[in-house]
Amino acid sequence: MDTATCILGIETSCDETAAALVRRNGDGSGEILSDIVFSQLDEHAAYGGVVPEIAARAHVERLDGLIARALDEAGIGLGDIDAVAATSGPGLIGGLIVGLMTAKALAAARGKPLYAINHLEGHALTARLTDRLEFPYLLLLVSGGHTQMILVRGVGDYERWGTTIDDALGEAFDKTAKLLGLPYPGGPQVERSAAGGDADRFSLPTPLRGDKRLDFSFSGLKTAVRQAAQAAAPLSEQDIADICASFQKAITQTLQERVARSLDRFSETFGQTRDRPALVVAGGVAANRMIRESLSDLCGKRGFRFVAPPMRLCTDNAVMIAWAAAERMAHGMESDGLDVAPRARWPLDENAAARIGHGKRGAKA
Repeated sequence: MDTATCILGIETSCDETAAALVRRNGDGSGEILSDIVFSQLDEHAAYGGVVPEIAARAHVERLDGLIARALDEAGIGLGDIDAVAATSGPGLIGGLIVGLMTAKALAAARGKPLYAINHLEGHALTARLTDRLEFPYLLLLVSGGHTQMILVRGVGDYERWGTTIDDALGEAFDKTAKLLGLPYPGGPQVERSAAGGDADRFSLPTPLRGDKRLDFSFSGLKTAVRQAAQAAAPLSEQDIADICASFQKAITQTLQERVARSLDRFSETFGQTRDRPALVVAGGVAANRMIRESLSDLCGKRGFRFVAPPMRLCTDNAVMIAWAAAERMAHGMESDGLDVAPRARWPLDENAAARIGHGKRGAKA
């Protein structure tokens, strides 16, 4: 398809309610016409994490108004859009139902195509909107629920090279923050505290160092943080800052070592056919400045282009959902029927084997 398309995107997979309008032009470029996100941080802060029932109820209460605001900011009506897209998984099933059912209603009422989008595909394709990347490229997806290295060959064509064998990186940040008594959400709090800490005070492990697999592991590091905190108790603010800085240093070293192996594999696989290949880092943890800087430095040394979408497009948003649908339309992929069901678990690479602690307990690595 070489004509411009305008897509309404809806995102309700976790604790952000979002709606956006995105236009994909015939030349492959894109424009964000509106981008509305309602964060539920205040609703969940008292519980130290996301409560699924509260999240779903907030989506119900907010979504219609956000869609109206998105249309108003874009200056268009429902009749002017070419399709409706909604996150269909993975995520909290209650929230997914709210967004997908709303999208179905709008699509049916206006006679528009419906695209049920994999949330991870939204992250995978965002750099095509922001940086006009060409295929193939590598994606490091780091969020509260996922830590994966993915080869992005094309729209709908993904190969998982590595994944966590236990905790996701965002989960490790959040649990470390909770252990140290820092408020929710944990990731930004750990980064903020680490800025005033001594990263060399505590010697923490870098899991899987030297392992030829491209997988990740963070549970052992989390255990080491707990042991360091217990040894230093009672903790002062400086103790907490030093633990956070040491934790962040270990995370950075782990990512550099793990990602370097993936960059090497990419170079071996594609040889000299690519001029300055790209590593894309996306997901909520990609907002961490130290992680961005260390991976950017690694890419510079390996001859790769480092691409990280703007912070607001790294966390959950509807722009990426609308853009993924626009990409699918442009590549002639069929829309979904109104009987499509949400999926709490939905791997981007459905052919990839499950890892222990990631989807199937006891599965072979």
